[in-house]
Amino acid sequence: MLISRRNILIPAASIALLPAFPLRAQAQISSAVAINRSGRLRALSQRSAKLFAQTSLDVLAQSARDTMTAAKRLMQASLDDLAKASLTGAMASQLATVSQNAASFTALLASTPNKDNLPRINASADRLLDEANKLTNMLEANAKQGSAKLINTAGRQRMLSQRLAKNYFLAAAGIETATTRAQLTDDRSEFKANLEALGAAPISTPAIRNELQLAHAQWMFFEASLNRKADAESMKTVATTSERLLEVSNNLAGHYETALRDLLGST
Repeated sequence: MLISRRNILIPAASIALLPAFPLRAQAQISSAVAINRSGRLRALSQRSAKLFAQTSLDVLAQSARDTMTAAKRLMQASLDDLAKASLTGAMASQLATVSQNAASFTALLASTPNKDNLPRINASADRLLDEANKLTNMLEANAKQGSAKLINTAGRQRMLSQRLAKNYFLAAAGIETATTRAQLTDDRSEFKANLEALGAAPISTPAIRNELQLAHAQWMFFEASLNRKADAESMKTVATTSERLLEVSNNLAGHYETALRDLLGST
């Protein structure tokens, strides 16, 4: 079957860094693309904070620094794409808020990766996540199609994979809070529930079905790594498995974007 063509345990270094499905040459992006790009900002906020924590803990530090550079570029690319959506009113105002938070967060990422700076990075990442989530939900509601929720849900899986890994590293760094502990539990439950919801959704293609199979398999590896006590080896495993799950989740969101862009047209 299709899943067999991909090696689930490939080295992390060979994984594309949050690959984006290319936009068609156009002056204005569709609702489907806008939802995906806004949702991608949620993941990038948590991914960047995760990578900062990794570097602080000296977990695959050089790879984390390189990946963070790519994540910053993708953050700006996502904002550039959203500027093509020609948003008005409350959505335009919310995009401006997201852009301001992204600029503040990016500036903080230039600080020295250490445990002392981690709380500020985490707080800024969560502010960006909250504002990007508001924009994503507004875009979904504006699409006026119930099926647009699929892009939002599939895209949210990217964020959950990264927040789980980030909070694992925060605990390893001794910066655990009641909020991060609760998120580690709640995000696991939400990720699994979302997988089931996407699997039961009426909109499907062979590519979507294959990516869902891969997501289930990658989730098993990732969840097992989260169950391990934090040490040098387990933290490397969390770092690499979270990137693999991110890749699959991003591809899945891209497939839904393509399917729903065709369904919704350019609206």
